[in-house]
Amino acid sequence: MQKVCIVIPCYNEANRLPVNDFIGFFNLNSHIHFCFVNDGSTDNTSQILNEQLGAKFDNVSVLDLQSNVGKAEAIRIAVNECLQKLQCNYIGYFDADLATPLTEIDYLISQIKTNTSFKVAIGARVQRMGVQINRNIVRHYFGRVFATCASYVLHVPIYDTQCGAKIFDAELAVKIFTTPFISKWLFDVEIVARILKLQHEYPNAIIEVPLRVWSEVKGSKIKLKDVIKIPFQLLKIKGKYNL
Repeated sequence: MQKVCIVIPCYNEANRLPVNDFIGFFNLNSHIHFCFVNDGSTDNTSQILNEQLGAKFDNVSVLDLQSNVGKAEAIRIAVNECLQKLQCNYIGYFDADLATPLTEIDYLISQIKTNTSFKVAIGARVQRMGVQINRNIVRHYFGRVFATCASYVLHVPIYDTQCGAKIFDAELAVKIFTTPFISKWLFDVEIVARILKLQHEYPNAIIEVPLRVWSEVKGSKIKLKDVIKIPFQLLKIKGKYNL
């Protein structure tokens, strides 16, 4: 069975980390390694990660960052750490609140395997019949506006850049996560931009996968001042990658 590594970024998650859900999944999926990266939390997130998860499971590691570097950099550091230490075929990241349940990991990977050119599976929160996508209506429509802007910047018809569930072929991940991102909150868009810049090596590398289950969890750390910066961050990414 191919080795999979999933990075879980955590910042002050002590009161909402679904520990029991993680534990139940760990026991049944030893082929998946989980790396929890504690991004300089000021609560007892580190204690929970180390004592309740890291110390009890062989397929779990905890990376403690001494200061808060932001989600983008925390994920990048953890991905590089895992790529160096683990012989994994696929690596990705999921949000700590498990808005996307862990059962979607193998589903995303299975979609990559449907075509040899696919190297990245991006979860997409598409509301449709027969699935469970529970999302705040205001956030849904804001997401549609943002997706339109992101599509314009990237010149590709992407539906959902911001879903916190993504899986990468390890070979491509090495090239994507080498250098720091220029955007703190829109690094997901920047990831797509980096892949598009490599399309001469990896044509048609991305597949968007409509998720079967996704449930919004309260407690978003994005603030109004971050929302205001979004148009400028998109233009910055457009200029940086000359798309």
